[in-house]
Amino acid sequence: MKSSRGFTLIELLVVISIIGLLASIVLTSLSSARAKARDAGRMATLRQLQNALELYASSNNGLYPVTFSGAAPSLVSHWFSTCPAFGSHTTSGASGYIPNLAPTYISVLPTDPTNPVCNAGYTYVSNGTDYMVTAYFTVESYTQATNPMKRPFQNGSLTPCNINTNYEADFAVYTTGATCW
Repeated sequence: MKSSRGFTLIELLVVISIIGLLASIVLTSLSSARAKARDAGRMATLRQLQNALELYASSNNGLYPVTFSGAAPSLVSHWFSTCPAFGSHTTSGASGYIPNLAPTYISVLPTDPTNPVCNAGYTYVSNGTDYMVTAYFTVESYTQATNPMKRPFQNGSLTPCNINTNYEADFAVYTTGATCW
């Protein structure tokens, strides 16, 4: 008499749980890699904007596109890429959130694809001689200690200009005169 041997219920459950565990590890790693890739893209975009701003300044007597005049910028002076509440700025031309930068010096101003609302995205502020561009509240894979493109601090110290600002949540490029914007 020949008996057939199959898998027991316990063996099947063990194999299924191992496969589930391995799948969750792979998906977690993939999610982390995607966040790092988006952050790398944001940093590259900020560097492109920085280069375009320098090209703009070299063509305009060393001046950058202006969003405010006076002693210090307000929140309204920060031109947001995706926020109608702070003005209806576009991604090119004189009404672009960096005025007149696109399409001459960069093809189009970027917007953050993962945060298409007012509380996150690219911002720009400038008095003409200094500027700051941020990827505002978009950082996904860095902490304050590891962020390679932090916003500026007060007089080069580790004291933020505004203690309510989450500096680890932003990437930024700026001129030295924009240290407290």
